[in-house]
Amino acid sequence: MKRFAFYGRVSTEDQQDPESSKGWQLSRSRGLIEPAGGVVVTEYFDIGRSRSLPWKRRPEAASLLDALARPDRGFEAVVIGEPARAFYGNQFGLTFPVFAHYGVELWVPEVGGAIDPGSDAHDLVMSLYGGMSKGERNRIKIRVRAAMAAQARIEGRFLGGRPPYGYRLADVGSHPNPGKATVGQRLHCLEPDPDAAPVVRRIFDEYLAGRGLYAIAEGLTRDGIACPSAHDRARNPHRQGLAWSKMAVRAILANPRYTGRQVWNRQRRDEVLLDVEDVALGHISKMRWNDEDAWIVSEALTHEPLVPDEQFRAARTLASAGRRRPVVRKPRPTSQPFALHGLVVCALCQRKMQGSANHGRAHYRCRYPSEYAIANELDHPKNVYVREDQILGPLGGWLAQVFDPGQLDTTLDALEAAASSTDDVGQAKGRAARRRLTECDARLARYRAALEAGTDPAVVSAWIAEVQAERLAAEVELERSTGGQRSRRLSRDQLAALVSGLGNLLDVLASAAPEDKAEVYRKLELQLTYDPTRRVVTVESHLGPDGNSPLPRGARPSGGPTSGALSAEAVGERQCRRGDFLRRQPGTIPFRVVPSGWASLAAGGSGRRWGA
Repeated sequence: MKRFAFYGRVSTEDQQDPESSKGWQLSRSRGLIEPAGGVVVTEYFDIGRSRSLPWKRRPEAASLLDALARPDRGFEAVVIGEPARAFYGNQFGLTFPVFAHYGVELWVPEVGGAIDPGSDAHDLVMSLYGGMSKGERNRIKIRVRAAMAAQARIEGRFLGGRPPYGYRLADVGSHPNPGKATVGQRLHCLEPDPDAAPVVRRIFDEYLAGRGLYAIAEGLTRDGIACPSAHDRARNPHRQGLAWSKMAVRAILANPRYTGRQVWNRQRRDEVLLDVEDVALGHISKMRWNDEDAWIVSEALTHEPLVPDEQFRAARTLASAGRRRPVVRKPRPTSQPFALHGLVVCALCQRKMQGSANHGRAHYRCRYPSEYAIANELDHPKNVYVREDQILGPLGGWLAQVFDPGQLDTTLDALEAAASSTDDVGQAKGRAARRRLTECDARLARYRAALEAGTDPAVVSAWIAEVQAERLAAEVELERSTGGQRSRRLSRDQLAALVSGLGNLLDVLASAAPEDKAEVYRKLELQLTYDPTRRVVTVESHLGPDGNSPLPRGARPSGGPTSGALSAEAVGERQCRRGDFLRRQPGTIPFRVVPSGWASLAAGGSGRRWGA
C-alpha cells in the first residue's frame, strides 16, 4: 500500500460549494491511485484562494510543502485531482522541483499516474495546463469587465457595493438572469436618503461659497450630523465613525454619481509583483484611480440627482484650481521596523497607535484630529507619544518571568483556576447563541411560507435579509463562545510542557531583530494599552489555542496548544503638544508586575484584566 496526500483547491465559497468541489476532486484522485494500491491518508484543501497565488501563499499548499521536508510526514506521494485548479502559469515549474528534491511522487490524472521528472512530455503537459488555467482566468476577467461596462453605460444598472452617502438602495424588481431570479436575487437602484441627501447639498453649497474642506467638516461635526460611516454602521463596520474628516468631504465633492448618472470604473485593480527580487512570490492586487476619460458613465439619468451638473462641474473646477501648483514630494526614508507594530492602543480613544521614527528612535503616536474630539467630547491631546525602547526591555523581562520554568506550579494553578470560571461564561453565551439561531431558523421558515402564499416579495425579502443578519451575528457569537474546533481543554502535563518550553523567551528576544520580535509578540497576541494621563502601559497576552508556538523558528517549545490572558503594568513616557500634556518624562519604564495577574482562558475567549 502506498500512502498519498491529496491536494485540491476551490476558488470561493460564494460561487462554488466547497464540499461538493472537494468531493469530486477527491473521487477523481482515488480513481487514479486505488488501482495501483494507493490510499489517501491526509488531505490539504484550500478554500477561497485564487489560483494565481503561488503555493507558498496558499495556507494548505504551504503546509503541504512544509510537510515534504519532514521525514515523518506519513505519505510517500501526492495526488492532485484537477491540475488546472492547482497550478497557474509557471507554478508547476517552480513547485515540482521541491517534490523531486525530497523524493515525493506527484500523481495527476492527465498523465495517468506519477509525473516523471526526466520526461519532457510530462513537463510539457503540465505547463500546458498551467497556461490553460491562466488563460481561463484572464478570459473570465475580460468577459466580466466588458459585461459590467455595457450594463453601466447602456442600462445604467447599479452594479453593487455600498451606496454613496446621500443615497440608499431601493428595490426595482427581480433579477433579469432567470437563474439568479429563481434564488431570490433582485435588482436595486439608488434613491435619495431623506436624512443624508440634504447634507450632500449643504456640502456643495458651502464649498462653492468659499468654505474649505476642513471648515465644512468641522461645521458638520459641531452641528451633530453623523459622518458617513456613523450614518450607516452596518455597511461600514471597518470604520470608527467618530466625526467628519476633510477626506470624507473631498470624496463627496468628487463623486459624479450625485449628478444622477451611474458611474463605473473610477478605480482599477492592478496586479503588481509582491517582491521584484523574487518573482516566484507572485503578484498582489493594488487599487488605483483611473483618469476621468476612463470612467464608464451611463448615457441617461438612472436615479434622482442631488446636485445639478453645473454645480458639480463648478466644484470640480474649483478643486482642480487648488491643485494646479506642482507638488514636489520628498523621497520617503527607509521604513524603520517596529517591534510592537499594531499592538499599542491609546487608552483615551481606544485606537491603535502608529509607529513613528523621531530623532532616530522608534515611537508610537496617537494623532487625534480636533474634529474627532469635538464630536466625542473627549479631552484628547492632538499628539500622544511613547518610546518603544522604554517598553521592550521590561516587557521581555516580564514575559520571561511569567514563562520561567521555576514558576511552573504557580503558572499552572492560575491557568486551571481561571479556566473553570471562563468555561462557565463561554457555555452560557453558547447556549444563548444557539437559542437565537433556532429562533432565526423558525422565522425564516415562516417568511418563506408567506412568500409562497403570495405575500409581496419586496417586503418578505427585507424581512429575510434582517433575520439573516441576526443569524450571522448569532453564528459569530457561537463561534467566539465555543472557540470552534480549537476549544479543547488541555491536560496539566500539556500546559507544563508549553510553559517550560517558553522559558528561553528572554534569550530569544534579547538578540532578535525587530521583525522577529514583532512575530513573537503577534503570536503571543499582545495588546499594550498606553494611558498618557497616568503614564502607564498595561500589557495583556491572549494565548489562543491554535497550537502555534510564539517562538521564532529554531526556538520551538515542545507541548500542545493553550490559551490564556496575561497582564502587567508599566510606567510610561508621554510627549504631547497641548495643555497639561506638554512635558516629557525621561528615563526608562519601571515595570510593576502583578504576581497573581494572569489567568487562562482555555475556551479561547477574550482576555480579562488582572491586578491593580
